[in-house]
Amino acid sequence: METTTTTRILDGKATAQAVRADVATRVRELRARGVVPGLTVVLVGEDPASQVYVRNKDKAAAEAGFAVKTLRLPATVAQAELERVVDGLNADPAVHGILVQLPLPRGLQVEPVLHRLDPGKDVDGLHPRNVAALWSGERGLVPCTPAGCIELLDRHQVPLEGRRAVVIGRSQLVGKPLAALLLARHATVTVAHSRSRDLAEIAREAEILVAAVGRARLVRGDWVRPGAVVLDVGINRLDDGRLCGDVDFPAALGRAGAITPVPGGVGPMTIAMLLSNTALAAARAAGFSERPAG
Repeated sequence: METTTTTRILDGKATAQAVRADVATRVRELRARGVVPGLTVVLVGEDPASQVYVRNKDKAAAEAGFAVKTLRLPATVAQAELERVVDGLNADPAVHGILVQLPLPRGLQVEPVLHRLDPGKDVDGLHPRNVAALWSGERGLVPCTPAGCIELLDRHQVPLEGRRAVVIGRSQLVGKPLAALLLARHATVTVAHSRSRDLAEIAREAEILVAAVGRARLVRGDWVRPGAVVLDVGINRLDDGRLCGDVDFPAALGRAGAITPVPGGVGPMTIAMLLSNTALAAARAAGFSERPAG
């Protein structure tokens, strides 16, 4: 008979509020020295989820004291025109952070746009130079969701060194950069994915289990090692309209030592770390201290 565990809920909403408070303090320090951190979001098309997400970003950035702007372009915008917009933002000294909201509408190529970003203003951490910096341990900007995962673990005092971590998902946005961050913190990391054999057995080895595949309730309760820390990065909408993660949350309760809920777990951390990245980019541009705001 298996022993049940009292599962600690890792409250991403409260943690993100703490990070945002730290960012606001950092922004006040920068403003006192004559620097107003500027964030510009480029939103192409009318994707409803992107519209909501950008509104939330704008509100959070304004509350933290940023000069925030959203450039809205039609879905029919030409590739060359979109790239010219990015060039203009790269050249604008009042803009410290540029975020091109993904996904782009069909017909537009993502890679040429991301590669065109000034790496120092690429607050989503997707430019190849930032990707290389992450893996080589050099200075760069780190993708927001993976950075938020590490911040959440740190603020809940979850030790990483020497722990066995399994990341299910190998995307450029989450899986790969999170694996790099965990390796940098001396965890032993396995990256699993849809073609991994014996996925359930791999998951059961994890002391820290990350689910980031975008498949509702893929990770069942009996995949969770008793006492493991579970980060659920997935956000999926069920047929009845409810949101759920990649982990069967009710089934994992009583087995996991700690777990993030969906919603209210990793999601709020993404915007918080976007703000942290923008404040860091502004400080670097001005030649000030490089300490992260979060």
